[in-house]
Amino acid sequence: MTDKSVVIERTLNAPIELVWSMWTEPDHFAAWYGPTGASIPVAKLDVRVGGKRHICMEMQTPNGPMQMWFTGEFTEVEPHTRLVYTDAMADEDGNVLSPQSMGLPEGHPESTDVIVELEDLGGATRMTMTHVGVPADSPGAAGWNMAFDKLTTHLQSA
Repeated sequence: MTDKSVVIERTLNAPIELVWSMWTEPDHFAAWYGPTGASIPVAKLDVRVGGKRHICMEMQTPNGPMQMWFTGEFTEVEPHTRLVYTDAMADEDGNVLSPQSMGLPEGHPESTDVIVELEDLGGATRMTMTHVGVPADSPGAAGWNMAFDKLTTHLQSA
């Protein structure tokens, strides 16, 4: 991968089937996804090759609540071991928006790829997430780390 990728590896104290469900079941996904302070009021996941995903992330700002919508398509689904999907900013109806219209710098890709790889460690799971197209030193990388902290907490109550 290049420096235009976030790569995060975590060892989670949960069986691989449970970690898989965190990525593929809307209620679980909504419980942990997004940075600290974000909520996920909409999580539609049609987890199959060619299936769509449509996510709404909501955050409180000094000017009130702000919503960001994301859409994408699952391109690889290998149950319990590998999940790959595209990710793009969208409107509420799932139409892709240009990064520049969302205030991102010129050259930011319209769509990125998220690769989730899971390895069974016998009761625990090694999870490696690669977000291709997002720089390792970006706010997006920090957001993923916050989300995975929330995932670790959610797994304890699942």
